[in-house]
Amino acid sequence: MKNMKRILALLLGLMMLCSVAAAETLTGEAEGFAGPIKATVTVEDGKIVALELVGNDETPGIGAAALEPLTEAILEAGTIDGVDAYSGATWTSNGVFAAIRNALGIAEEEAEESVLSATAGAINHGIGVVATPRLGPGKDDKDVPVYSFNVIIAYAVTDAEEKIIDLDVDILEIITPNHDGAEDNFIAGWPGAVYNEDSDGDGAVDGEYAQTEENFVSMLKAFRTKRQLGDLYKMNSGTWTQEMDAYESALRGLNAEEITAWAEKYLSDVNGRALHGTSSNEQDQAKWDALTDEEKAAMDAISGATMSLNDAHGDILSAILKALANQKPVDAKTDVAGLGLGTVVTPRLGPGKDDQEVPVYSFNVVTAGALYDAEGKIVAIREDILEIITPNHDGAEDNVFIGWPGQSYNNDADGDGVVDGVAEQSEDSFVETIKTYRTKRDLGSLYKMNSGTWTSEMDVFESFFAGKSAAEIRTFFEKQCSDSNGRVIREGTTNEADLAKWNALTDEEKANVDALSGATMSLSDAHGDLLGAIEASFAACKPVSITVEK
Repeated sequence: MKNMKRILALLLGLMMLCSVAAAETLTGEAEGFAGPIKATVTVEDGKIVALELVGNDETPGIGAAALEPLTEAILEAGTIDGVDAYSGATWTSNGVFAAIRNALGIAEEEAEESVLSATAGAINHGIGVVATPRLGPGKDDKDVPVYSFNVIIAYAVTDAEEKIIDLDVDILEIITPNHDGAEDNFIAGWPGAVYNEDSDGDGAVDGEYAQTEENFVSMLKAFRTKRQLGDLYKMNSGTWTQEMDAYESALRGLNAEEITAWAEKYLSDVNGRALHGTSSNEQDQAKWDALTDEEKAAMDAISGATMSLNDAHGDILSAILKALANQKPVDAKTDVAGLGLGTVVTPRLGPGKDDQEVPVYSFNVVTAGALYDAEGKIVAIREDILEIITPNHDGAEDNVFIGWPGQSYNNDADGDGVVDGVAEQSEDSFVETIKTYRTKRDLGSLYKMNSGTWTSEMDVFESFFAGKSAAEIRTFFEKQCSDSNGRVIREGTTNEADLAKWNALTDEEKANVDALSGATMSLSDAHGDLLGAIEASFAACKPVSITVEK
């Protein structure tokens, strides 16, 4: 009998052991802020009971500091469900969660693309471009300063009351080659200049980068905006694109006056960032405490946006307000299905030389904001160019760039074609000059061409582009524009190659020229790749649904 009881007890114990799931240790990996994060996860009875996180490449004091508290929070919860991202290290936190899901075999859910939908009796659109200088960020390991400046572009679509229906913002950041960013758009200055270089982005200077005409051209053609960099442009809370998208959503439905009031209420006066209620700055905390509970709740929409809307990284707010100030009515004959903002950079060896045989150099930041219909044809488009040039050019309205602080260049101070001396770039002149930059549209009647102004010519082209796709404009360019200068071919040309092109056109194609009688500038040359900007706009097109009441 005793043996029977022992056997029954043994069997019962075995049954109980079998009912408890054996602990299992699994490994997974996902991308963190600066590199892979590895998770070793031990699961027992469906709970995480042990966890080891390794992220050797995460930023010290930020992402790396998040690993220990995240481990503690996950072990306390026994799961990642409901565990909040570590404050200030959202990107690293998401990498941790993704690595654990990878270890557990849980598939990542694909986020559904949110498509804006709106109805408007009438719509307007406008583009705004501003430049922001920056003394920094910091210095290299040889104590040589890093300098940069940002070109901020905003494209806005508004309703009849000039309230934003949708908005797209982008930034082109240009920096010295001694910064430790692998994806930097860098120049050492104009051809002939040299600057410290960190070629492998490890924070240590490797030597000097000599700016030649050849690498000046190749480098600038490869420049990419922050949106074009996509996931490569990371911030602690996500990518620059994700943060900008959050701000854009928050500003929908506001007009210029309301945006200014919104910024005064919800952004820090110290750094232009969104208030969050946990600031150590007394002024920011006072602004937060003055908000109602409803106003504080509204901040959830931009809770993941930690960047500033107005600091040395870029005066985004001014670019948006400028886009609204520049808006014009859209003659929409169809509903809008897409919105695109595209930017390209065109380097130029010239125009020419000064009277001392020193070359003039320049480059153009060309941008196009466009609305597209369901077939990818342009409903309306706005283009603009920011031209930046050496100080020895004889243009009174030039956007002059002498070089980085500490550099110098021949200077034609009064724009009479005669060099007056050498301009020295100081930190003060660098800051003050770049703040005054104006685009070709900003210059208006001051930017004259033989047939009128740059603005009047561009307006003619924009009207002509309506109803055409980017591919159709490319076809037009190849068939009806000169291979030598990118200008529209006209009857009576004496250039043999252009004449052959003209004679090959149909009567209908020749009639296109009548619609462009006031547009003599090139669609793609060293002055600016307008066609490339249109194609970049279409490539960046995001889906929207704007029903225009006819």
